[in-house]
Amino acid sequence: MSKIALITGASSGFGEATARQLADNGWQLVIVARRLERLELLKNELGNAVIECVCLDVRDRQGVKALLEPWNGKVDLLINNAGLAAGLEMAWNASLDDWDLMIDTNIKGLTYVTRALLSGMVKKGQGHVINMGSIAGSYNYPGGNTYGASKAFVERFSMNLRSDLHGTGVRVTNIEPGMSETEFSKVRFKGDVEKAKHLYKGTKALQPEDIAASIVWCASQPEHVNINRLEIMPTVQAFGALPIARE
Repeated sequence: MSKIALITGASSGFGEATARQLADNGWQLVIVARRLERLELLKNELGNAVIECVCLDVRDRQGVKALLEPWNGKVDLLINNAGLAAGLEMAWNASLDDWDLMIDTNIKGLTYVTRALLSGMVKKGQGHVINMGSIAGSYNYPGGNTYGASKAFVERFSMNLRSDLHGTGVRVTNIEPGMSETEFSKVRFKGDVEKAKHLYKGTKALQPEDIAASIVWCASQPEHVNINRLEIMPTVQAFGALPIARE
């Protein structure tokens, strides 16, 4: 009998690539995103592997409860992939609307979805929650302020889930990608395609398929194996030197 994975943010990037790879590995899928037309295209591509398309903004607490709780107890793998960065301004110039958007999506939305599906996994005595973090949760960079803080929350929430779930048979993993070439930068720069392209110029960034393969690998481990954290960078990226402001 095929296992069921529910993927948020499945309409593009990591989520879309993961849906494809899980389908290739025999999983049944519930795909979730705001853009229903993109989900339907993916369903048409993957055929019977997709059980349901759910048009949902994870920031909508009541919508999450109404549309996802019916899957509680049925889902074997939850991939909390929905998330974004908005803006790259210094904190004193940053938009509070951007900050709210990141907090509401990356933190609150992730917790809403997790809460909607977790009790069913505990009751079954098995399941796996894979959260999409970021190296921004560990390494600071100018303009990363609230985005980095939101991903630090994801890392801490994941590890605290591990503590809560100890002895239940439910696994938790935090995936922490570095520079990745997806729609991420296009969203961050409010649709400025050229600005987004400039970020990747002269580099070989991670691709959605790279992260999808890592997610599938974590989910494919024997049930007695839990990958707590997986930090992934492209070879061209490394840790920056500590900056010093001189007079």
